[in-house]
Amino acid sequence: MLKLKYLIVLLIVILFTSVVKSQNFNDALRLSELEIVNGVRSLGMGNAYTALSNDFSAALFNPAGFGLVKNLELTSGVDINSFSSETVFFSNKSDDNISKLGLNQFGFALPIPTSRGSLVLGFGFNQTKNFNYAISFDGFNNGNNSLIQELTYDNDDIAYELGLSYPTYDNNNDYVGDVTEINGKLNQDGKIKQDGSLNSWLFSGAIEVQKDIFVGVTLNIINGDMTRNREYYESDIDDYYDASILLDPSEPLTSDFETFYINDIIKWDISGWNATFGILAKMNENFSIGLTYELPKEFNIKENYLVDAYSDFGSGYRFVLDPPIDNRIEYDISTPYKLTVGAAFLKDNFTLSADVSYIDYTEMEFTEGLNVFDQIENNKDIKEIFRDVFNINAGFEYQIPYSDFYVRGGFIYMPSPYKEDSSDFDKKYITAGLSIDSGRNVVFNFAYAYGWWKDIGDNYSSNVSRTFQDNSKSNLMLGIKYRF
Repeated sequence: MLKLKYLIVLLIVILFTSVVKSQNFNDALRLSELEIVNGVRSLGMGNAYTALSNDFSAALFNPAGFGLVKNLELTSGVDINSFSSETVFFSNKSDDNISKLGLNQFGFALPIPTSRGSLVLGFGFNQTKNFNYAISFDGFNNGNNSLIQELTYDNDDIAYELGLSYPTYDNNNDYVGDVTEINGKLNQDGKIKQDGSLNSWLFSGAIEVQKDIFVGVTLNIINGDMTRNREYYESDIDDYYDASILLDPSEPLTSDFETFYINDIIKWDISGWNATFGILAKMNENFSIGLTYELPKEFNIKENYLVDAYSDFGSGYRFVLDPPIDNRIEYDISTPYKLTVGAAFLKDNFTLSADVSYIDYTEMEFTEGLNVFDQIENNKDIKEIFRDVFNINAGFEYQIPYSDFYVRGGFIYMPSPYKEDSSDFDKKYITAGLSIDSGRNVVFNFAYAYGWWKDIGDNYSSNVSRTFQDNSKSNLMLGIKYRF
């Protein structure tokens, strides 16, 4: 039986590396880390929207803001997002990117007639996260290490089945372990492509509990998918392992090693739910404050883990992994809660807003599905590796005098959740937006965001086959709001 728990999975981690299982703390982070894909107006203002939220995007930021909606509104939007990376690997640079176009938002805000105050309901769809990611790397590793060696040291059956290692025995003919003639000096290259999204079907409501004080709640029913595809090669481009070397002394076909290839794919089918509670108070005609508490998201993941591999030799023979690995598992992950406070100042044609959100990433947790030892180990890693952070959002909106044009700008700061990271690994975004009120019940909104941060990754072990990445991401969003 293939020893899957020793299979090396290339994961992009920040200042932490290990030989990992297919389920680990990175999976919890993938679902927990915040994304910037939100409403069009809100994104233009740097997502500093907790004390505003007077449209359908209240479902994302502060459901109490629905209480400010006076007329039936239909909102829709699309998002064009692009992720780009420049990766340095043993002094060689490689570029990669991935782009997607999709529906970002669609929903209604429905005021209910009341004798006093307000009662507003909201329902619809939001894309709350995309998993788009792509890197490529290619370089010669002159060190005495390789993924082949790592697999062999772990007595992994993949290396043995591909003719890259062979078993050894003691004087009593008892199995000691596998060994390999490979000792580094290989070219290493590969690609990671990841895509998918999380989508929320939501039901919201807000009431005015007393004059200018609103409370609200949103229930999110979440579904989505994610696919991560990694291809990785190790090649003897300098003929270091020539025809005189047999990687398996008992198998003549293992002479003149050329290439080792492994392809591992993770596919997720995701479902879950959570709720957000909010309060918004208009202190006076110029100043408002907001507070929200977002419950942890409770996710169920149905994972399909696929691995294929082969090795080529100068003998003309190719060893293949037969059959490929096809492993299925189901497990649950709980994300951290989020607490956000915000304030907005409005004066004449100018609006200024700011939010601060607190997230404790040590609260991520594997809750069900894995065996008890893996679950305990993963949750222990989470406590040791991650930290709490304060995300900061700031933005403005300005109505050009005597016109129906609004311009917006903002800034988003999202610190890395890893304890030991420097500020280079923090995500920073600048945003801009434009709104045109047609005067005929239709408002057109445009927003653009550009973000940048650094990242590192290890193909195996720690800092012996490491990629250094400069990542960037851009989002162009287009939206329409129709007021009935």
